[in-house]
Amino acid sequence: MGKLLIRWGINAIALWAAIQIVPGLDHDGTGVSLLMIALIFGLVNALVRPFLLLLTCPLVLLTLGVFLLVINTVMLSLTIWISSLFDLGMSSSGFWATFFGALVISIVSGVINLLIKDDDERETRVTIIRH
Repeated sequence: MGKLLIRWGINAIALWAAIQIVPGLDHDGTGVSLLMIALIFGLVNALVRPFLLLLTCPLVLLTLGVFLLVINTVMLSLTIWISSLFDLGMSSSGFWATFFGALVISIVSGVINLLIKDDDERETRVTIIRH
């Protein structure tokens, strides 16, 4: 349960950073609505992204992973669309705002994940080093 809350917090921080940095990516709701958007974003990434990755695997391989940026953009677009159904206050002015927003989210969440290690990751690394 703790790992889930940490991931949820990382998503919320990454979304907040993208909204602050990227022009055209806006949120006019409350902190609670941002947490709900982060929850939606996590669910979309957990449920839809694996299926989309499976369908687009040849494109991802052909572009040496660059197509993952498009997949991340689609995930953020889907999150914005679902959050608009619940009137959570997130919007995007277009493809490029969503694209750069997804890029910022990927970078911020990647950096935070590097700084915050799971106990399982530490144990795995120690086990690998010992063998």
